[in-house]
Amino acid sequence: MTVKKKIRYSEEELKEFEGIINEKLHKVREDLKELKISIAKISLNASKLNKVEESVEVEAREYLNSLAARQYKFMLHLERALERIKIGTYGICVVTGQLIEKERLYAVPHTTHSLAAKKNRPLPTLS
Repeated sequence: MTVKKKIRYSEEELKEFEGIINEKLHKVREDLKELKISIAKISLNASKLNKVEESVEVEAREYLNSLAARQYKFMLHLERALERIKIGTYGICVVTGQLIEKERLYAVPHTTHSLAAKKNRPLPTLS
């Protein structure tokens, strides 16, 4: 007797992942909104500050901008994951073509790589 290997997640499983992704997407959008408000407040105060205070404000604004950029990138990854659910490729490793482990998708629902593929990736070189 041969055991048929599962090649994609069921509609029910995909709905579950979609819910997880939508929750994370809602949170990241709220976080982004708050970061933008904080950045705007810092920018408004900039004209009222002396040089020392201004340098602290610039540093804070740069930090918030980097956080916002990370959140925006995360949001894009989550949106792409929702697209993969719609087209039926969600949960399939782009390297191995095998299903990505459920536990991994629960932890990193936007991933496109299985653990095996991630472990076999060459380390980036420092130039």
